Amino acid sequence: MTQPFDYLSIAKMIDHSLLNPTLTTPELEEGCALAIRYNVASVCILPYALPRCAELLAGTGVKAGTTIGFPHGGHTTAVKLAEARKALADGGQELDAVINIGKARSGDWQYVSDELAALAGTTHAGGAMLKVIFENAYLDDAAKIRLCAISAQIGADWVKTSTGYAPSGATLADLELMRKHSPPHVQVKAAGGIRDLDTLLAVRDLGVSRVGATRTESMLEDCRKRLGLNPIAQAPQTTVPVGY
Repeated sequence: MTQPFDYLSIAKMIDHSLLNPTLTTPELEEGCALAIRYNVASVCILPYALPRCAELLAGTGVKAGTTIGFPHGGHTTAVKLAEARKALADGGQELDAVINIGKARSGDWQYVSDELAALAGTTHAGGAMLKVIFENAYLDDAAKIRLCAISAQIGADWVKTSTGYAPSGATLADLELMRKHSPPHVQVKAAGGIRDLDTLLAVRDLGVSRVGATRTESMLEDCRKRLGLNPIAQAPQTTVPVGY
C-alpha cells in the first residue's frame, strides 16, 4: 500500500536530469528554471554547464550536481579526482560518480574501494555529497551486494542503480536488494526508468530517497493533481529532448 505523501516530500525526491548530450545551452538553462519552479532536490547537469547551473540555483534550495567518470566509469582514478575537484570549484553540491565497472566485474575490489575512498574523501572535504553509481545492468547480485558494503565503508552518501546509458535502469528487485544490504545512513537512488508518479511512489515504498528523472514536470503535475493543488504556472520553453 502506498504511503501517504505531500507535494514537497515528492518534489524533494527528484534529481532533475539534464545529461542528454544534445541539450543546447538554452535548454540546459530552461531545465534549471523548471527545477526551481517545481522545487526539486537537485539538478544533475553536464560538467561543463555546472558553473552556470550553480549560479542559477544559488539561494533557491535546489542543489547543483554533476557527474564524475560518466557514463562508463573507465576514467583513471586521477582523472575522476580532477573532475571532482573541478566540480567542487564550480559549485557542485552533489557528485554522481560511476564505479570502474570492468574492475568490479573482474573482482578487483581493492581497486574499486581505493578509488571510491579517494573520491569520498575529496568530495566530503569540499562540503559536497557523493552518490556511487553501480551500473547494475552489468553486475550480478553478489557484486551489487559487495558494492553496497564498500560504499558504506568509504562513507558514500547514496548508492545509485544506473547511469541511464546501460541496457536497463532501476528495477524494483535491485532497489530492494540495495536497501537491504546498505546501512540506514546510506541512502538509495533509483535512476533509469522512473517516468511516472506511480513508479516513483513504488520505489519510495522500498526505501528509495532520490530518483533521477527527465519527466519531472509531468510527474509533479500529476502529484499536484492527485493532491488537489493548482498546476504550477508554465514558462515559455523550447522543446527539450527527453532522455532515458
